[in-house]
Amino acid sequence: MLPLLEGIRIIEIGAVVLGPYAGQMLADLGAEVIKVEPLEGDIARHAHPAGPGGGALFLNNNRNKRMLALDLKAPGGRAALAKLITSSDVLFHNMRIDAAERLGLGFEAVAAINPAIIHCAAIGFGQAGRYRDRPAFDDIIQAASGIAGLGATGGGDPRFVPTILADKVAALHAVYAILAALVARARGRAGAIKIEVPMFEALASFMLNEHLAGATFAEDGAVGYPRILSPNRRPFRTADGWIAVLPYTDRQWRAFLAEVGREDVAREPWFDDPRERPAHIDELYALVAKRLPERTTEAWLAALGARDIPCSQVPDLQALLHDPHLAEIGFFDVAPGYADGIARNLPQPVLFEGITGTPDVAPRGLGADSRALLRECGYSDSEIDALIEAGVAAA
Repeated sequence: MLPLLEGIRIIEIGAVVLGPYAGQMLADLGAEVIKVEPLEGDIARHAHPAGPGGGALFLNNNRNKRMLALDLKAPGGRAALAKLITSSDVLFHNMRIDAAERLGLGFEAVAAINPAIIHCAAIGFGQAGRYRDRPAFDDIIQAASGIAGLGATGGGDPRFVPTILADKVAALHAVYAILAALVARARGRAGAIKIEVPMFEALASFMLNEHLAGATFAEDGAVGYPRILSPNRRPFRTADGWIAVLPYTDRQWRAFLAEVGREDVAREPWFDDPRERPAHIDELYALVAKRLPERTTEAWLAALGARDIPCSQVPDLQALLHDPHLAEIGFFDVAPGYADGIARNLPQPVLFEGITGTPDVAPRGLGADSRALLRECGYSDSEIDALIEAGVAAA
């Protein structure tokens, strides 16, 4: 945990991945992130597989946070949260807008409590469009954004990217938006700041970055970046496994063709024409696919590496756990005293030279900090006991 955001208090009302992933990044940078959960807890706490501290999905998205459990449907729970909002810099949620409004967590209601608040709502679809009230989950956003449809290129079937892509992309957008708002406020911008992070628009922008292509210039321009959409852009089979190879520049393609004894291809009239060579990319990929089974993966990695041609082995998830580079940088190392039953931890992957951090704090139990936080909000011990007994808070 790094001290870069010390003194910043952020209320995270999030569940599963989008909200918790963003909150964890901000907590890793030193913000005081207070995770507000319902009395039954974030559903990811109970997701399979689970260990002593809860579900793996929860443990990988909720370190370095303080935990507060409140029933926000109860007036007493909303009153307690309102007191917390007065001393916070940011309120971040990933609920549907109508649900947030019913709980008094819409922008206007929160800004009335704290006129300097940064209010960030990560939602499914932008509120200015016709999809604004649609429910949204990762699969739905992958489909709506066109990501799933990319799998149909070359005659295949649409398919989802097998990771929770939309949630994590939206979380990254939420983090930079919150950080930008904090900078603006530090430079003197007054008043509450409203941020809307729609998953659909975030993933559509992410996907179309290269695929907008010809439509950048004309209403009826062709979309799609040909090399990326080629069905032959894939890992290639070797004599004993798989390898990814990407000759990209002229030099790299010439080096690869020399390695396989096909310098004649580099003498084709289209080879040196940057407008023509993309039309022959499948021809080039077919050549790669034909020659790679002649050697082992290890032999290809050595030969291609010697010629500085981009390449990589293709590990499965299990093999990635034993990647030698990740081992050397301590990627999976668990902080001392982090948590019993935790064999690996996923780090903050960004390094800051000269910034000394402190050990990460394992995700804590449901309501582990409820009493302390309610005391900080001005509640007496007897009042806290009454909230717990009434089922408004859990500790």
